[in-house]
Amino acid sequence: MDVEREARRQVAVLKARTVDLLVEEELYRKLCRSLRTATPLRVKLGLDPTAPDLHIGHTVVIHKLREFQALGHHVIFLIGDFTGMIGDPSGRSETRKPLTAEQIQQNAETYKRQIFKILDPERTIIEYNSRWGKALGSEGIITLAARYTVARMLERDDFQKRYAEGRPISLHEFLYPLLQGYDSVALRADVELGGTDQKFNLLVGRELMRESGLEPQVIMTLPILEGLDGVQKMSKSLGNYIGIDEDPQTIFGKAMSIPDGLIVRYMELATAIPREEIEAVRTGMADGTVHPRDAKVRLAMGLVAQYHSAEAAEEAARWFAQTFSARQFPEDAGVVRVDEALIKDDGQVWIIQLITHCGKGTISSSEASRLVRQGGVKLDGAVVSDREYRLRLDREHQLQVGKRRFYRVLPSK
Repeated sequence: MDVEREARRQVAVLKARTVDLLVEEELYRKLCRSLRTATPLRVKLGLDPTAPDLHIGHTVVIHKLREFQALGHHVIFLIGDFTGMIGDPSGRSETRKPLTAEQIQQNAETYKRQIFKILDPERTIIEYNSRWGKALGSEGIITLAARYTVARMLERDDFQKRYAEGRPISLHEFLYPLLQGYDSVALRADVELGGTDQKFNLLVGRELMRESGLEPQVIMTLPILEGLDGVQKMSKSLGNYIGIDEDPQTIFGKAMSIPDGLIVRYMELATAIPREEIEAVRTGMADGTVHPRDAKVRLAMGLVAQYHSAEAAEEAARWFAQTFSARQFPEDAGVVRVDEALIKDDGQVWIIQLITHCGKGTISSSEASRLVRQGGVKLDGAVVSDREYRLRLDREHQLQVGKRRFYRVLPSK
């Protein structure tokens, strides 16, 4: 085997769709050594179990881990049961509410089951950072805290912004990047992955490894996936997500509701659709030979097949075609133009307000909330189960409330 050529090939595969690769030459050298010694790289991803389910935004980095596995490397999926009690401040405008140990453990078990819908169990090591985090003790944490200054911590964009705006920053939040960095020391990671919002934390890991006399990890950051609204980061709290444990019809329907401009991006970042096929979709949509609706069907089927089965994807596609393409959504559904007063500055409207507005006095807020909780509300064919869901009104949407109320929802202008 030509080791150097193979290492360069692997670098090319792995750097695709990344935002940051620090440092590419270091990754090349690590790969050369790995190939010469037949020793797989140790590739780390840490996730705090702060929510009970994973959504496809989380899977952007998990798909990259799968690429490492396909090249023969080992993945360390680190469950942050210790750091989860602090809460990652990345991208936050306020201090996270702490979770109980019971909540963290329940969520961790869910993560363990869901990640193997993508990762190869034979090449995955599950770790918990409480194993060494608790062993640090007060003396160890004080020693760790002495390695970084407050000024360095305030270089973080989110800390800097909160400080400038006079928003509280709790002292324990400064510990989070240090503890995440210490995870890399404890695991002797060769590579660590994360979203672009994790770059500061990943760099802390490099520095702590170097100070500990270890070869510093290479860091790779992946794009943050926009949610179904096409604007904000995918988040369960915003209701703009596709959960990987949702039923096939819900996954399919939600995928069909995304803006056309996100089709290729979702394919690239959140599916296993071959790159050649994605490029054909990109080119076809640009020259008009591929209709966006057909491209969305391919995306939706890819997602359902990934998390359920090819048979489930075919069935979901038939269901969607029968329900919407065959116009089972009533052609005489009432048309509702949403008052501008209901639309917030970000162009979104709260689902509860939308339902009561469409009902014109026949649906109360409490009834709307109850219907959402019971799965009795559908938007563009997908069940809306989060009462905090916000809808971006940039096009026509189909709203079904209960079994008999149908509305075509349009912007005010």
